[in-house]
Amino acid sequence: MPTCQICGQSISDDDVSCPACGAATEGPTASFKPVSSQAPVGSVASEDSGDSPVLVVRKGPQLGERFYLESPRLTVGRDPNSDIFLNDVTVSRVHAHLTCTNNEVSVADAGSLNGTYVNGQIVDAAVLNSGDVVQIGTFQMIFFPRKESGE
Repeated sequence: MPTCQICGQSISDDDVSCPACGAATEGPTASFKPVSSQAPVGSVASEDSGDSPVLVVRKGPQLGERFYLESPRLTVGRDPNSDIFLNDVTVSRVHAHLTCTNNEVSVADAGSLNGTYVNGQIVDAAVLNSGDVVQIGTFQMIFFPRKESGE
């Protein structure tokens, strides 16, 4: 019996999507339904002490990876030339853009198939706050802002 390439669940030959995670069984970018995650965020925050804002993968194929947001504009996607390369079929080639200024980081969906989510809500664009969970495809990432001087 075949298994889902995303979550490993057994699927029948007639399934057009995985009954467990919702991922499509065919096509260039697999579709899925985001699932809420109740994982605590506090334990990760204490590990980051850099000056740059950071996204930490807490769920997905690159679990634990940190993406430091050190450029004014970053592309997130499955294209290997993306600034943040998320290698998974649920991520569009150009999925989202991150814009970083001195005081804030915002995320904007780039017309992706599966959408971009912040704290479980689909967004076209959103300003990120400390501890926000950004979901792109099967990746859930926690956002931590730049540390202020004196902290």
